[in-house]
Amino acid sequence: MNRKHFLSSFIAAATILPAFKTLANTVENENSSFKTPPYLKPGDTIGVTSPAGYITLEQVQPSILQMQSWGFNIKIGDTIGKRDFTYGGNDEERLIDFQKMLDDPNIKAIMCARGGYGFVRIIDQLDFSSFKRNPKWIIGFSDITVLHCHLVKNYGIASIHSKMCNSFPDDWSKAEPIQIETILSIKNALIGEQMGYTAPININNRIGKTDGILVGGNLSIIETLAGSNSDLDTKNKILFIEDTGEYLYSIDRMLWNLKRTDKLKDLKGLIVGGFKVKPDDAGEEFGKTVYEIVMEKVKEYNYPIAFDFPVGHQRNNFALKCGVNHTLIVNETGTVLRTV
Repeated sequence: MNRKHFLSSFIAAATILPAFKTLANTVENENSSFKTPPYLKPGDTIGVTSPAGYITLEQVQPSILQMQSWGFNIKIGDTIGKRDFTYGGNDEERLIDFQKMLDDPNIKAIMCARGGYGFVRIIDQLDFSSFKRNPKWIIGFSDITVLHCHLVKNYGIASIHSKMCNSFPDDWSKAEPIQIETILSIKNALIGEQMGYTAPININNRIGKTDGILVGGNLSIIETLAGSNSDLDTKNKILFIEDTGEYLYSIDRMLWNLKRTDKLKDLKGLIVGGFKVKPDDAGEEFGKTVYEIVMEKVKEYNYPIAFDFPVGHQRNNFALKCGVNHTLIVNETGTVLRTV
């Protein structure tokens, strides 16, 4: 895919329904059993932890300063700066640190410092009993897709799929507009602003309009969770997928898995974000594009499909609220996705 053709922005306020915020009690989304954690207000605390890959305190410092400028307090977890080969500390250290964040009533949101690999190694040992009683926003993407899927499957609690600490610019004054816009989308999601994005028309899009709970994340993570206690429930949902560093044949195989496990069958809509594809090996050309691979798997279904959406391992990776009702509109002028 040519990501130079991505075009994304917040929907103008006049075109979006007024924001509905809850600052005190957990609420249920309209027409769903999903719970939305309380939105943040100035003075609330965000915990920063690394349940997957290794990251230093110096590397998370720009994100800490930026979130503090938004009026939030920051609590740095014990895993920041710890290292066990590729991980942010060993399994026990990462488990204990994340559990503390889940259980601490003074922490209103948890920002995962980076992705990489490792969350699946601790997910089944986490105790979510306190979190269920007092939900809080959990933020991250890539490997953190494990947690987004787990929350959908087991608790119906909303979370935020977005950039993490390692994506904040070192110097805000020199940051590109797209960096600023995507980082600010995290703040807007946390404080309960109405979320809305557009993407340009793509000839492979399937036109339509639908409403539904938004779920999804990294395609390879979603596939590997099949049959587990974190298996993603996609029925009557709007699904979004993205991935990076995969061969075309691997993307084809993963999408066959989603099709064969009926994850593509009863969708309300499908959103395809960024896919950074590995070049085929010489003599092993796959012969299909990402567009063709996707459309082959969904040709018998009738829901709207949007390609080139601004989510994924790329600069234009905007914050999306998993487990929240959205409206998806795909028409002759492009794509609109907004929270209901």
